[in-house]
Amino acid sequence: MRNGEKGFTLIELLVVMAIIAVLMSIAVPRYFQQTERAREVVLKHNINVLRLSLDDYLRDNGDYPDSLESLIDRQYLRQLPLDPITDQRTSWVPKENEEGKIIDVHSGSPLKSTDGTEYAQW
Repeated sequence: MRNGEKGFTLIELLVVMAIIAVLMSIAVPRYFQQTERAREVVLKHNINVLRLSLDDYLRDNGDYPDSLESLIDRQYLRQLPLDPITDQRTSWVPKENEEGKIIDVHSGSPLKSTDGTEYAQW
């Protein structure tokens, strides 16, 4: 500031903007990485809920269900959980035994997780 004028010079504003840009370049990638990790945690939880429901169905009925909708019809689930990677409830990929009964379930996403494994292998 010169001659008693109030305000900031262009150089001072540019320095502040440069500092903000450096801080943002550090914070933003970590934010997106944490968001992806949070989706993976939700995916693991939802897969566990589906697997527990399959186990409960087996324990109560003596056999696995024919479809995931059977878990809803027989009130083991209110609705299919959301696959947070695909943002869909219908993208689950069931694994069937020789009789066509669902024994396991995986995510339908073709993407890889932060540790490099495919979501379809979880």
